Amino acid sequence: MHEFPVMPLGPFNIDLSTLIAIVVSVIVTFLIAKLAVRNLSVDNPSKMQNFMEWVVEFVHSFIASTMPLNRVKPFLSLGLTLIMFIFVSNLLGLPFGIVTEPHHAIPSLGVTEEMIAEHKELAWWKSPTADISVTAGLALIVFVIIHFLGLKQNRKHYVKHYFHPFPIFFPVNLLETIAKPVTLALRLFANIFAGEVLIATILMMGWYGTPFLVAWQGFSLFVGGIQAFLFTILTMVYISQAAIHEEEH
Repeated sequence: MHEFPVMPLGPFNIDLSTLIAIVVSVIVTFLIAKLAVRNLSVDNPSKMQNFMEWVVEFVHSFIASTMPLNRVKPFLSLGLTLIMFIFVSNLLGLPFGIVTEPHHAIPSLGVTEEMIAEHKELAWWKSPTADISVTAGLALIVFVIIHFLGLKQNRKHYVKHYFHPFPIFFPVNLLETIAKPVTLALRLFANIFAGEVLIATILMMGWYGTPFLVAWQGFSLFVGGIQAFLFTILTMVYISQAAIHEEEH
């Protein structure tokens, strides 16, 4: 059994494996973006440039499916950042795991006598999106963006929609608004966490589990991509509903 190292910081307990994975995800996402715009060429584009152009076109097209085409450009950077960061984060826990034996000398990392007695190892590596606090943080950022844009760009219709079709529906509409970031966070977390639990279970089978591990990791690439896509497109749908959709009618 694995436990994750925890560092107390005031009233908070920081999961170091999640923190490490977030930093790595940010670095990888930044490097991909940096490599994609290096040595740009119209006549002889590199494979990386061609790939990123395809990604940009893909993100542009699915954002355009949620809002008028002339309103897509301001949200393209947000869409690219979300889908790249979440996709990288979803896959980060697949290649390998880093575990160490607990030790008496590091009680500040949440190591207890019980953990040592039960021979539990410290796991230092996982997908950051397998942590509910990370997906909740992403959903909270999206929540703030949505309502900020709704109040700034479409205030009249944005406030009015809470009382649509009748004022008595205000509690229902408010509950729907709260449910959106909750479902965003839980959907992403549940899918990635379940995948990592299954991988951990397969690893317990030793060499006999190798074929299952290879098959599941291949499938996890698909799941990671789908979850990144769903999170991003739902974000764009919610932005369109709050800041753009009603305005166009």
